[in-house]
This record gives sequence, structure tokens and C-alpha cells, in this order.
Amino acid sequence: MALMITDECINCDVCEPECPNNAITQGDEIYVIDPNLCTECVGHYDLPQCVEVCPVECIPKDPDREETQDQLMAKYKSLIG
Repeated sequence: MALMITDECINCDVCEPECPNNAITQGDEIYVIDPNLCTECVGHYDLPQCVEVCPVECIPKDPDREETQDQLMAKYKSLIG
């Protein structure tokens, strides 16, 4: 399942550079995660790096984008070519 950033985001800028898939960008009001690029860091790290660095814990799993570990790994493999 892809991650999402909630409106508790304080725009601290620490999550964006941590994303190995460049899935996090600045939105109109807060940072946003592109669910087509988010693999929850599967293939790169054991834990989602944005979640690890977020000081306000505003990056939960997106309940509308459920994906298994196998699906996340397949997405990772398609992204790296």
C-alpha cells in the first residue's frame, strides 16, 4: 500500500530528499506522495524513510491503495527498469 501525507504536515522539508523513488513532492499546501511511485521503500530499505524522519508522524499507509509486499516489489522493479 502506498503511503500518504496527512494535513498534519508542517512542511518541514525532511521527507522529500529521503524518498529513493522521488515520490514526494511539494503540493499546493503540503507535501504529497505519488502512489504510482511509492513502494514504501521496498527494494531500497527495510522501513519507509519518510516515516522514519517525519517529526510529526503524518505519513500513514493510504487505505485506498492497498498493496502486498510482492506488489510493492514488482512496482520497485518496474521503476528501476
